[in-house]
Parts: sequence; C-alpha cells; structure tokens
Amino acid sequence: MNILFATTEAVPFCKTGGLGDVCGSLPRALASVGQKPTIIMPAFRQALDSGYPVEDTGTTFEIPIGQKRVSGRLLRSQLPGTEVPVYLIEQADYFGRAGLYGENGEDYQDNCERFVFYCRAVLDVIDQLDLQIDVLHCHDWCAGLLPAYIKTLYGDRPPYDRLATLYTIHNLAYQGNFWHWDMALTGLDWKYFNWRQMEFYGNLNFMKTGITFADVISTVSPTYSQEIMRPPLSCGMEGSLQHRREDLFGILNGADYDDWNPRSDQYLGENTFDVTNFDTGKAACKALLQREMGLPESPNVPLLAAVGRLADQKGFDLIARVMQQGALQREAQWVILGTGDPKYHHVLGQMAADHDQKIAVRLEFSNELAHRIEAGADMFVMPSQYEPCGLNQLYSLKYGTVPVVRTTGGLADTVVDTNAQTLAKGQATGFSFAEYTSLALAETLERACSTYADKTVWRQLIKTGMEQDWSWSRSAQKYVELYEQTMVRARQEVLT
Repeated sequence: MNILFATTEAVPFCKTGGLGDVCGSLPRALASVGQKPTIIMPAFRQALDSGYPVEDTGTTFEIPIGQKRVSGRLLRSQLPGTEVPVYLIEQADYFGRAGLYGENGEDYQDNCERFVFYCRAVLDVIDQLDLQIDVLHCHDWCAGLLPAYIKTLYGDRPPYDRLATLYTIHNLAYQGNFWHWDMALTGLDWKYFNWRQMEFYGNLNFMKTGITFADVISTVSPTYSQEIMRPPLSCGMEGSLQHRREDLFGILNGADYDDWNPRSDQYLGENTFDVTNFDTGKAACKALLQREMGLPESPNVPLLAAVGRLADQKGFDLIARVMQQGALQREAQWVILGTGDPKYHHVLGQMAADHDQKIAVRLEFSNELAHRIEAGADMFVMPSQYEPCGLNQLYSLKYGTVPVVRTTGGLADTVVDTNAQTLAKGQATGFSFAEYTSLALAETLERACSTYADKTVWRQLIKTGMEQDWSWSRSAQKYVELYEQTMVRARQEVLT
C-alpha cells in the first residue's frame, strides 16, 4: 500500500513532542514490512536547519486562501537510513519562523491560515506528483481539514476519489480552535459550519473536522481511545467521538529500539548492557550518573528519575509535593531533567539547592543525558494526569529502569503493577496507582522502594521488563491491518 503521512513533525527533521517520534519511526517500520510510506510536512525553519540534505523538486503551486492566492514550492529529502521520501512544503512567510506553532508560549495568530495552506498544498502535491496514494494518514489538528477536503471540494475527481483517510489523534487537548470567520479561509462551504461537523462552541475546530470527516479514526493507545469518549479527557469532543465510536481504534505507539537500546546506546560508552548482564551494566551506569549529577555514589540507595516537560499534565505537581512532604525522609535520590512551567523551575531548583546530596535537577533538555538517566536510574516516575501513549515508560522497561506510573492511557496499557499474583505469573514490570493524589503517589513510591530492598524480586522485575517487546514492528503490523480496514470502509461509503 502507498501510505501518505500528512504531519507537521517527523524526527529527525523537527519535533515538539510524541507526534515527531511517531511520524519519524512508523514510516520506517512500515517500509521494513513492504509498505510504501511517504511523508509531506511543512518546511519549518527547524526542519531546514536539521542538517539533512534537501533539494528543490522544481514543483510549485498556488493555493487559494480566502480571497487571495499564496504561492509555494516543494522540496525533497529522505528519512535517514531509508528510501522513504520526505516532501517539505516551503512557504517562508508561513513556515520560516523560529517556532512551529508559536513563540514565547503564544500561538501564532495566523495558524489557521498557515495550516489551511499546508493542507491544500498536500492535496496539490498528490496530484502534481501523481503519488498514487491508497491511504492518507492525517496526524493531529494541523491535518484535520484534509478528510473534509477529500469528502467535499476534492472527492469527486481523480486522484482524490480513491483516497481513504485515517485520522490519528495524538493529543485531544490540542484542537486547532479558531475564530468562526476563519471558515472563509478554508474555501469550504459555510453549510459545513454546523454543530455536527466543523463548528465547536461558535468556533472553527480542525480536530472536530478531522474526527467528523475521516473514514477511520485512531488514537495512540487502546486505553486512551476509551478515555477520550467521556469527560474530562474528551475535552468537549465526547459527542463527536461517541457518534464515531464504531470507527475509533487505539494502536499503541512503539519504541525505536535502534535509538533506545542499552545494548547499543552510543551515550553509554563502554557500559552498554542487555538482559544477560544488566547487574553489572546498570550498576556502572548508576555510579556514572550519580557522579555526573553531583550525587553521592550510593549503589544501594534507590535512584528515582523523572524526565520530560515540567507541567501539571505530566504529574510534576504530585512529584513536587511528594518530594516536599516526605520522600526526603526516606533514603533515596532524585534526578530530574526537563524544562517547562516556571513554577517548577523555581520549586525543583530550590529543592535541589537545599538537598544537594539527594536531589539533582537539570532545567534543560539533553538527549544524551536522557539516555544516561534511563540507563542509570533504578525507577522512572510518570504520574501523569493523562498520557495518550507515553514513550519514556517503554524506554525504561528496555533499560531495566522500573516504571512507577499512574494508570492512564498508554501507561495503563504497558506497565503491569507488582503484586503477589503478577509476580507469581511473571507478569509484573512496575508499580501503578489510579487516584491522582500526592498520597497515592507517595504510597506507591514507598511500595516500590520497599520492593527494591528485595534484590531477588527486583531482578525479576527488571528482567521481565527488559524482555518486553514494544518495538515499532508490532505496532506497524497493526497499522497495516487498520489501513486495509480503512480502505474497505472508504469503498463501502462510495458504494452507499
């Protein structure tokens, strides 16, 4: 099958979150099982500055935006290490900016116009290059107009009349919600601006549009696909999603084991390890991490880690309260890496200054240090409010770093809580809790640290986790099946 990824992010060209990881890894996995993926994304400054070769295709286009026409041109690159083509929509006024979606915490005011241009340019490229696409895989709100265009303006003529559309929700909280008069920019008939299709509390909503018009909808984990059917995680979309519930599927994201694998991790130097020698490998990585972070080298003290965006959604309000209210009484160390909400920069930075023998905080993002933390920590703490999929818990399992998570989204789908029954069955891989409170997290951490003292049980948890397969290869096969199902549903709709 020829699969076109319409996405605004793809590693290694540009990334702000999990969307970039998925759209950089899934096409690679699909190509390895005989599919033919293609990526079309905006030529953001970050993508052009990524260091990967880009060439001009000679293809240009003019896109109607409301009452004007905006020109652009098409560039071409390739997903490194593959033959997967990556096309970049160049329009310097829209995409040649410092940020992808905004700057200094503020969205760009013309985001609606920017991504109307992107969506219509994608459709223009399909025609001009004669790409022979079977499934148009649209990712998140920025590509939400594409299914609507296929069903309305474009769908009655080749090559668009044969296109099936899959719309993937990576994070329902980010919806592309715009002033209602921006509807005029889309070129779509105002009759579609109604509560069932494109209108959302008086505004134009790209996410709702994608949900309404796509042949099939997916999310990035089975549990998240159920959670978004009701408040609060439905974010106001429960009516639209419940209406499409028969067309909604959840496929868990995969981990890129070419990049995240302790056996071949370039950032671990001579201390690489796998499931056969993790005792010595992790011990060496832990000692090095403690030295690097300025903590005492204490092999028998549990080392807890948290890496990511410092925000309430990631549970850092719980982490901060637990650290302030009592975790410091237990003999344990903390390593935290990330940037985000200034209040957490202040709180965590102050705790690190006050307790420099127990807490180390780096208010930055370092890919190299993130790898060394995964390898050297004993536990990885992810008490998220919600987590559509989550990747760090998958990396942690592979690196023998036992995850402590809240049972939401992909965390619920990938981490098996430790208890007498799951230990006896050899299924336990971590520790989890349900209630979103600092008390629940503290009790779970206490349970985890107590278990850490039992080296036999702890080795079993590490071994079971490292033997899990959360690679993209298994997820890719499920996507192939969903693409086939999407094509069937699209054909059925044409016949009816």
